[in-house]
Amino acid sequence: MSVYPLRQEEVSPGISAALDALDESGVGYETGAMGTMLWGEDEEVFHTLLAAFRNAISVGRTTMVVTISNASPWPGGESDAVTRRRGDAENNPT
Repeated sequence: MSVYPLRQEEVSPGISAALDALDESGVGYETGAMGTMLWGEDEEVFHTLLAAFRNAISVGRTTMVVTISNASPWPGGESDAVTRRRGDAENNPT
């Protein structure tokens, strides 16, 4: 996810507002220079994305860009991603 505050004197408040929603959620995330990777159960991730967007637009005009994939490795490697998604390491082939 990438958040782009538009026509605002400062971009930090809008980005911080979006990140607040991630902090309040149960999803895992990792921030980068140009975006943030989220992982978790799909309904929780979508709910968190909506909350992040709503927080950002409460500060001002905002564009949020999201790429959704079930094929991207999560931090720690792809096998960790499958384990986290399924929640059962014993049934997870490595």
